[in-house]
Amino acid sequence: MLRFTIRRVLQIIPTIVVVALLIFVIFSVVPGSFATSLLSDGKTTPDPQLMARLNEQLGLDKPVHQRFITYVGDLAQLDLGTSFRTRRPVLELINERIWASLQLAVAAMIFAVVVAVPLGFLAALRPGSILDTVTMVGAVSGLSLPQFWLGLLLMYVFALQLNWLPSFGYGDGSLRNLILPAITLGVTPLALLARTTRAGVLDVLNGDFVRTAHAKGLSEAQVVRRHVARNALVLIITTVGLLFGSLIGQAVVIEKLFAWPGIGSLLVDSVAMRDIPVVQGTILVIVVWFLVINTAVDIVYALVDPRIKQE
Repeated sequence: MLRFTIRRVLQIIPTIVVVALLIFVIFSVVPGSFATSLLSDGKTTPDPQLMARLNEQLGLDKPVHQRFITYVGDLAQLDLGTSFRTRRPVLELINERIWASLQLAVAAMIFAVVVAVPLGFLAALRPGSILDTVTMVGAVSGLSLPQFWLGLLLMYVFALQLNWLPSFGYGDGSLRNLILPAITLGVTPLALLARTTRAGVLDVLNGDFVRTAHAKGLSEAQVVRRHVARNALVLIITTVGLLFGSLIGQAVVIEKLFAWPGIGSLLVDSVAMRDIPVVQGTILVIVVWFLVINTAVDIVYALVDPRIKQE
């Protein structure tokens, strides 16, 4: 198990290097610059001398290969650079925002798991029932609804009409401020997890070992608890891990909609201002988060099903 864990962790490193290289290349060739967005009023051409001076101050006048060497050297020291706009370290800006994003992602995932897993189990145990039909219709609807539209609907009903919850903002970080954005973000993973849980449980129920357990005289509850739940857990854990790993990236729209001060809103604001170091650093952190969660899922997966270590 230790060798398996070390191997999975070491596999992250080359992936991060490749992603960092792609991020740098993409934002080196993308049109526009921070100097242009800062000095241009949209009507007249910025003063070339001012632009040249600003580019020199920011190090943008150097050749691409020199900037890449500097970029890689800084990354090796866990330095994501300095923001063009605020002149503060990018890591410091991300650290101020990452906890709000994690809080939103965790709340959304808890909401999805608590609702989806029981519904998926019950729907699979009673296929063709009203509960099964309602669950699957709700899952399809959850996948079809645009998140921003659902967020606006929840804001209109619970904030403007009923006045039960704040419509937007982080406030003091209380649960009341978290409920609407967490539900909005959690609906899509809820729908996916409910469908996956149902499919996984149905697949296990059709297994020969389940029929054998029934033939031995075990009750339905004993079969579900001893055989079905454990075998279906592997697929559920994998799905939860993949969905949780992607939530921070998916939260970009939700954070802007609800004025939530996470790294998603920081990314959008930085793209608008052409603050490339912040954009690069934020994307890299989101990718690293996804890789770390996937690696953790692989390790848990191997603990649940020891056959994984042999593959």
